[in-house]
Amino acid sequence: MKRLRIYVDTSVIGGCFDEEFAEFSLKFMEQVRSGQIILIVSNILMDELELAPSNVKEVIREMSPEFMESVEISMETESLRDAYYRAGIVGEHLINDAHHVAVATVAQADLIVSWNFKHIVHVDKIRKYNSINLQEGYGSIEIRTPREVI
Repeated sequence: MKRLRIYVDTSVIGGCFDEEFAEFSLKFMEQVRSGQIILIVSNILMDELELAPSNVKEVIREMSPEFMESVEISMETESLRDAYYRAGIVGEHLINDAHHVAVATVAQADLIVSWNFKHIVHVDKIRKYNSINLQEGYGSIEIRTPREVI
């Protein structure tokens, strides 16, 4: 069976230490550790983790490179991010949220996993992201919480 390639944002990693999200974040990360999921990480995520406490950084450092795929921002991801911004999906101060979605879309991730209910895992936002994706010649992207994936 093909393993899912799942892009995560910082909320899932930090969620491992948040009372509300720890149970499902930890179970999700265990699926990565066991090789059931390929974790897609971007340099955006890694930059955001630089500002995080050391225990949060360790979550990624403990992962086997065998079950991780690194992706980088590019002119293509920036262009798609900007299309989301122009469509009013996110404001300028939330541009990194849109960039996470753009990177995952361009990388053709099977889905995005996030706890960001306001700007990413929100039915209206998901529809708008996918509308722009289709207008720009990309496929749609599924966006879920860790709870829905484990």
